[in-house]
Amino acid sequence: MQSLPITKTADAANDPSTDADIAGRNGWLAHLELGFVAVDQRSVLARRRHKGPLVVQKSLYPEGSGICHAIIVHPPGGIAGGDRLQLDVNVGMNAHALLTTPGAGKWYKANHEQASQQLGFKVAQDAVLEWFPQETILFDAARAKLETRIELTTNAVYAGWEITCFGRQAAGERFQQGTLLQRTQLYRDGKRIWAEFADLQAGNALMDSAVGLNGATVNAGMLIAAGIVPAEVLEACRAIKPEDSAAIGVTALPEIFAARYLGMSPEHARHYFESIWSIVRPWYAGVQSKRPRIWNT
Repeated sequence: MQSLPITKTADAANDPSTDADIAGRNGWLAHLELGFVAVDQRSVLARRRHKGPLVVQKSLYPEGSGICHAIIVHPPGGIAGGDRLQLDVNVGMNAHALLTTPGAGKWYKANHEQASQQLGFKVAQDAVLEWFPQETILFDAARAKLETRIELTTNAVYAGWEITCFGRQAAGERFQQGTLLQRTQLYRDGKRIWAEFADLQAGNALMDSAVGLNGATVNAGMLIAAGIVPAEVLEACRAIKPEDSAAIGVTALPEIFAARYLGMSPEHARHYFESIWSIVRPWYAGVQSKRPRIWNT
């Protein structure tokens, strides 16, 4: 098998940038670049560069050499006001990468400073990228900006989900102050085929309105871009019910499959999406679903 170099920047202590460059004026700046390629039917993490507190653990192959799993880690454990995180991922032709996180993403009280996360995904022809992070928890008074841009080439495949929790339910906390600005855009061969925007403010009528979140504390969406969904796959997905009384929905468009969960439990949201994943993955990737072990910790 051809050997490929794996490169990454030095850590902050050895990087020529100053601490002020990395931390910014009012928060941490973190940037992680990953590049996956296919070599002799093996998917390889061939490029890995980071600056600031955003890294990836070693490559894992729980499903065999054809699918490379990587766990994205933010060592501080939470995102504070002023922090800026950026993740850029390139998946080369014929490669298959699955990315997840070791735990929930925690967005702390902002102290009037907005924090942001930018995701940039590029997927080449005959390649697959799966983005399945654990839930995002917005603490009361958090100010979060989440932007995702996905660029697909020809028959590239993307599958991902986002599970957003308003307030820390386990602590009895409600999201009474704060904001969420969320943007997701998906392009195929330069043409935008999906755009979704949310601008939510705690206390706004939309949070409790029947045409908005209807009082739900968990808003989650699953998105798959893999062409037309077979009728039998769509029917099986629509037959799945969540473990609670959450509002759900499954939609199939010519180029997009989308599933929704609007309820009170991030665990139930993820279990619902995992059930759908077990049905759709053989269609879009040609393999059965295999739950990442990190989800059990």
